[in-house]
Order: sequence, then C-alpha cells, then structure tokens
Amino acid sequence: MFDLVRQPGNTFCADCGVPDPDWASYTLGIFVCLNCSGIHRNLPAVSRMKSIRLDHWDDSLVEFMQERGNTVAKAIFEKCVPAFFYQPLQKDCMVLKDQWIRAKYERREFTGENEFFKQAYCSELFESTLWKKGKDNKQFLKRIFQLSRKDFTLRYFIKEDSKLPKVVISMKDLNAVFQPEKIGHNHGLQISYVHGERTRNLFVYHEKGQVIVSLFNAIRATRLAYLQRKHPTLRDNDLIPQLTRYCLKEGYMEKTGPTHREPFKKRWFTLCSMNRKLLYSKNPLDATELGAVFIGTESHSYSASESSGRSSRGGRWNCGIMLQTPDRQYVFMCEQHQEQKDWLEAFRKIISQPMTPEDYANEANMRRGK
Repeated sequence: MFDLVRQPGNTFCADCGVPDPDWASYTLGIFVCLNCSGIHRNLPAVSRMKSIRLDHWDDSLVEFMQERGNTVAKAIFEKCVPAFFYQPLQKDCMVLKDQWIRAKYERREFTGENEFFKQAYCSELFESTLWKKGKDNKQFLKRIFQLSRKDFTLRYFIKEDSKLPKVVISMKDLNAVFQPEKIGHNHGLQISYVHGERTRNLFVYHEKGQVIVSLFNAIRATRLAYLQRKHPTLRDNDLIPQLTRYCLKEGYMEKTGPTHREPFKKRWFTLCSMNRKLLYSKNPLDATELGAVFIGTESHSYSASESSGRSSRGGRWNCGIMLQTPDRQYVFMCEQHQEQKDWLEAFRKIISQPMTPEDYANEANMRRGK
C-alpha cells in the first residue's frame, strides 16, 4: 500500500487535492486525506475506509486498489463534471466537500449515466425555499428564491403566494460564497450584489446541505450562461474564475475620517480582488456597506504602506496602514502586527495586478460618485 500511494495520481487526495493521503476507500479504490475519509465514513453503502498505515490489508483488497487507484476512479466518477460545478479544495467549508463527495459516489452525478442533475442546475427556473436573515435584525425568516435563466436574475419573495418579488438581482454583479462561521450556520451562504451605488448582502441557509449547494451550483451555471452571452469570444476556462469568488481578506480594522483628526471607529472590511474594492460596514452581517474604496495600480498613484501616525483622538489599536489613492490618503489601524502584515500583503497583491477595461470604468464611476 505504501508503494501504491506513491504512484502518480495517488499522491494527492482524490476529493480535495491535499498531498500525501493516508486513508483509502477499499470499495471505491481511491486514496483520500483524513478529513475526506471522515465524510466517506458517512456513506457506508458506497465507501468503506481503511488506514494505509494502521490497518491490515488482505491481498485481494491490495489487488483491487492496484487495479483502481485515483486516476481510474476519476475517469469513472468525474467523467462528466459540468464546467460550472464547484470542485472544492482543502480550504473550503465542510458542506461543499461533503456534497462534492456525495455527488460523485452516492448520487453518481458525473458518471454519464443520466443527465437529470445537470438539467436541474441548468433549468429555466430553479427554486429554493431558504432561511434569510432580516435586513435590520438577527431573525431568519423563510423566503422563496427563484433563479431565472430566461432573464439572468435571482429573485426572492416574502410569501409563496406573493405576485411581486421583494428584490430582483441581476447576474451581472452577483456573487455567492459560503460563510458558515460568519453566518453562524454550517450551511450559511452569503449572496452579494450591487444595488445602485452600494453593495448589498443577503445571508441565507438551508438545513439540508444538498439544497444549499445545489442552489450555489445553479447560480454558477446561470452566471456562466450570462457571461458566455456577454463575452462570446472568451473560452469557458477564462470565465470559470469569474462565476463566484472568495474575498481576498476580511476582518476588523479601525478607520478615521478624511482629515485624520476624526476619532477612529471600528469597522468590518472586505477586500474583493475581482472588482478591486475595499468595502466597509459596521458589522459583518450588515445588509449594506457604508462605503467603498477602489484600489488601482502603482502607476496610477495607489500604494499601501505601514503607518505609525495616529489621530489625536485615536482608537485602541496601534498597527497602522496607509492606503494612498489619487483622491485621498486612508489610515487604518489593526489590532495585531500579523493582521497588519496580512492586510498589507493583500492590498499590494491587488495593486500589483494590471487593471482591465472594466476596472477603469469602475474606477471612473466611483470617482464621479464622490
């Protein structure tokens, strides 16, 4: 077994890609990591696990693992994975990894045996009833969400018999990302979109992992169809990274006003690499941002550096950051030096990336808005 796990294809977990897997499914013939092996144990009808180091392996099982292995299993169970379907990595939350493994081995969605699941993700109208956090309170209420491929929108309704939706969201600026820790539920999903000049957030969940992950992949399928129509000359490989995206960094910093004489106030910041925006709000679960800062390139007078300067009415934190833009100098304070280092690294990563024509348009719009 030690020789088999070192063979090409077997040196990484078959499900999340982490190196050096030390567990194996002797019914599926794959090598997986410790975390994914825990998910497999919840599927005893299709997957049985053994440690390649601690457990005894009969010759017949070793022979089966030799015949199968990760490469052969991938050709079977991932034969027809749709381009839009999110394939989680080690860093992703548990519900994404759990549903990826169940989709592959339990529901056999990608073996090519039937098109039911792909057709469901790509249906003209995809509907889910979710628990949504109220805009001005912490209470979660049931809402009906409808994803339309016909006009590339996501709508939600207050009641089942509501004739008009509460909100209609265009696929143009929609993003969806799992945020279980922030939302306080293992299946928590954050849906963000632009409303007027502000970014709005919806925080939702469903008790069943399959329901919320299916909606997530249906959103990705609809986003792909929208982008294919918008950019007909681009390949799918160029569009896939734009379907949904994690923020580059999130967390609290203290912020002062434009004269640097105002008192520092604690704010929740989100740095988005795709649209080059730093958003801030009072709390992590606020429905609407308080403001946004566009971050361009160094050649356009944007920079990030350490700062030791403080307001005469300073806050509690001492690890400063100076963010320079053509219009203003922003001063932020972090609680710890590591946080300061991480934020500076994130800012500089965006500043080092060349701007797209769409970035230039967003920058111009934001500067005109100010």
